[in-house]
Amino acid sequence: MLYFDDIPDDYRSVVGTWHLAAEDIIAYANIWDPRPEHTDLKAAEHSPFGTLVASSAHLFAIVTLLFHRHRDEIQLVAMLGKDRLRLPNPARAGTTLTYETRCIGRRESGSRPDLGIVTLEDQVADGEGKVVLTQEVTLMVRRRP
Repeated sequence: MLYFDDIPDDYRSVVGTWHLAAEDIIAYANIWDPRPEHTDLKAAEHSPFGTLVASSAHLFAIVTLLFHRHRDEIQLVAMLGKDRLRLPNPARAGTTLTYETRCIGRRESGSRPDLGIVTLEDQVADGEGKVVLTQEVTLMVRRRP
């Protein structure tokens, strides 16, 4: 369990991994982003990607779930923002994603002495090492009681 006070300036961690199965991409996309490159294997073959790919919303959901399952259990109060979000490569069905994070800034809250503000730089790469998502997230984190 990590409180604000426990997160060093040079904090780094592998948050988790996720196997991106075709059936999961289709199921998610049928509800949240029903475009053919996410829902139809044949149509996806003729898309610019040449195969089934996960939607950006699906990637955001995976990152959120992995963060909440992370062994470090950062004592999150709220996400204050996402910045510099990029999706440089498609997340293709069948790959295993690896989510890594590192601290790029931290400060005490100016208005809440029981909280701190941490900015993390996240990267998600596929099984070939191609980056599929980068972002900076600013988090409000509990201080040690």
